[in-house]
Amino acid sequence: MTDTLSRTFSALADPTRRAILARLSAGEATVNELAGPLPISLPAVSRHLKVLEEAGLITRGRTRQWRPCRLEAKPLEDVADWVATYRRFWDDGFDRLEEHLRRLTGDV
Repeated sequence: MTDTLSRTFSALADPTRRAILARLSAGEATVNELAGPLPISLPAVSRHLKVLEEAGLITRGRTRQWRPCRLEAKPLEDVADWVATYRRFWDDGFDRLEEHLRRLTGDV
């Protein structure tokens, strides 16, 4: 079984799924509403939604005949936490670059 973080990254790797998540960040939507602006078939959108649902990135409700999709933040928070552990490496690198540029321009 794949761990949660790996499933999340795998789901986020596809630009269509990221577009779906971007749309859901504005609020819940039906499959038809999500499919509207996408250049793919309705069955393809449904397959993407299944991947997102299996990764825990969306949930699908049931309101009469409608099954609205909504964004779930927890997996994205886990990704943000994981990435944050590496932030100090970026910050340290930028600090060293800034110091190097100051030395080059004589602003030390």
